[in-house]
Amino acid sequence: MSSITSDPTTTSTASMADFNRTTSRWGQITMIAGLLISVAGPLYLVFATGLDIGPGQLWIAFVAVAATFGIIWIVEPLTYYPILGPAAMYQAFMIGNISNKLLPAALIAQTNIGAKPGTKRAELAAVVAICGAAVVHLTSLAIFVGLLGTWLISVIPPSVLVVTRLYVLPTVLGAVLVQAVVSMKQPRTTVFALLVSAVVVFVVLPLVPSLAMVSTAIAVLGTILLAWFFRSKAPIAEAKPIHIE
Repeated sequence: MSSITSDPTTTSTASMADFNRTTSRWGQITMIAGLLISVAGPLYLVFATGLDIGPGQLWIAFVAVAATFGIIWIVEPLTYYPILGPAAMYQAFMIGNISNKLLPAALIAQTNIGAKPGTKRAELAAVVAICGAAVVHLTSLAIFVGLLGTWLISVIPPSVLVVTRLYVLPTVLGAVLVQAVVSMKQPRTTVFALLVSAVVVFVVLPLVPSLAMVSTAIAVLGTILLAWFFRSKAPIAEAKPIHIE
């Protein structure tokens, strides 16, 4: 596409500003719509079907869930944002399966085009990668679950299903970890993450088992603090603008 103006920097800056405004506006609208749809069913059951559920029970249930998963509401955005960027964050939290599907797709796309996480180029790569991951996911669900799911379960030996449940998730997360380390190229932060994780798993949890539900949050926040306090004091080079031609 030819440049609209004679200055490609001005064109690219204006295009990215328009892109950010559009994704921010429609991202918020889509997220709010998704929230309303997700709570419509439970609200209908509570208020329109005569179930004996009072406001006190609802608040107790909310507090129970928040006590278990509330820390994730803070940790996940802080963890994913530097890699995905604002536009892809809307996509990721609407689609789900971020750590085992969308994040690996974004990291692989960024690595293949040499885009450093945190740059505008990496943000655009993450958006396109998540679109591709979502299409592949929905297509595979339609074929291997919707059409062939019952048949596949009937012909796969039970021993294979047990092995799959045990090893597929660690395999995917391990690949994501390696890809993140290679993409970020932050050896100091990587060492901090490994040390903090080891301390949490082998020292903190054996001493205080009740912290198991928030162990991930402890490891993430501990790594963030160490990386911040021991960060390089060298000035950060100004990023080059994207040229859209």
